Amino acid sequence: MTTETRALASDLSLAVVRLSRHLRGRRADAQVSLTQLSAVATLSQEGPMTPGALAAREKVQPPSMTRVVASLAELGLVQRSPHPTDGRQIIVTLSDAGEALLADETHAREAWMNEKLSDLSAEDLATLRGAVEIITRIVSASE
Repeated sequence: MTTETRALASDLSLAVVRLSRHLRGRRADAQVSLTQLSAVATLSQEGPMTPGALAAREKVQPPSMTRVVASLAELGLVQRSPHPTDGRQIIVTLSDAGEALLADETHAREAWMNEKLSDLSAEDLATLRGAVEIITRIVSASE
């Protein structure tokens, strides 16, 4: 690895951390943790699943996801129902309140991002589109 590549890795990592911090900052009065929000987003994108499957997708240990699901159920953001074929399992489904929470969270982040992007040139926007594609490929390859 070249010195230039190492410097790019460092600069990119720092930029992503700072961007994440700004996006998290949109959540000043957040009702849920980022871990809970991520689980809600996964259920919204992928549909109902067992806590074990959700833990695998979120890359956390099953006992941790069991606690997350319990807290989300307590808040009314998910519903738990018996598994149709395995009496030892449950299926977790996103509730209407969970969908609404996710929509509010997404709107707050996107509003901030739209404001920032509106100040950029067409060339900068095209560069960012390309960077998003590359970052998505990097993340997908490591999952």
